[in-house]
Amino acid sequence: MKQHMVDLVADLGEGFGAYTMGDDEALLDVLTSANIACGFHAGDPRIMDATVRHCVRRGVAVGAHPSFPDLVGFGRRAMDLTPDEVRTDTLYQIGALRAFATAHHTQVRHVAPHGRLGNLVATRPDYAEAVADAVASLDRSLVVLAQDGALADAAHARDLRVGIVGVADRAYRDDGTLVPRSEPGAVIHDPGEIAERTVRMVTEGVVRTVGGRDLPVECDTVLLHGDTPGAITLAHRIRRELLAAGVRIAPLTDVLDAKAREATTGDTRTGDANAGDAKTGVSA
Repeated sequence: MKQHMVDLVADLGEGFGAYTMGDDEALLDVLTSANIACGFHAGDPRIMDATVRHCVRRGVAVGAHPSFPDLVGFGRRAMDLTPDEVRTDTLYQIGALRAFATAHHTQVRHVAPHGRLGNLVATRPDYAEAVADAVASLDRSLVVLAQDGALADAAHARDLRVGIVGVADRAYRDDGTLVPRSEPGAVIHDPGEIAERTVRMVTEGVVRTVGGRDLPVECDTVLLHGDTPGAITLAHRIRRELLAAGVRIAPLTDVLDAKAREATTGDTRTGDANAGDAKTGVSA
């Protein structure tokens, strides 16, 4: 019998200066991976340093969360950048985070575009190719986190590893894109519904859309949020219900390794069948 596996990831380090957002310390108890802000939409050198240090201490894999250069708008505003600006901005931000990772004897494991950039790379091939080119030119071992769409396609075309992201508390359209935050019902607030949707994404490979259909989705990692009321309690509930459904919580690289093995050999084993919960050692 196949045991399902999934990584749990959240956006961390999204404060700036004296301002904080979310309870990163509490969220680290739930996660196996972290998307860390790299200074363009949030984060600064002190926050990046502290966030990487906390991830290493807690066995959570470090990932870069590059954005448009939009500190005032938290990276959620559209900007008319050229593809080359997207490519070089992405390189710049990953490089900054890699400095702190090296200082703490670990490495950046994945790249997950943030906010408006993250939305556009799903539908704009030029931006998707710019991000994929940045990753491929820097470190081909980096995993690209994306939804199904242009970025996933561009990364696959460059033989990069891709982790498909399931978003637990966002509504999906029938075409697989997320309902924009500007529209009613874009964010789901009911904890029971969010937990149920997450378990279905991971164990059944489907999500119910706003159009009422069950949309096939892949889900290598579930994106949790820590900056909304009750977010920490909800994150723990999602983790508990996944474990109760027989899902193994595991580092992203383990999830992708098992997926690749199954695709090539049909082997559905995930290592220790009794291990429902695992964290990664991220020291180099």
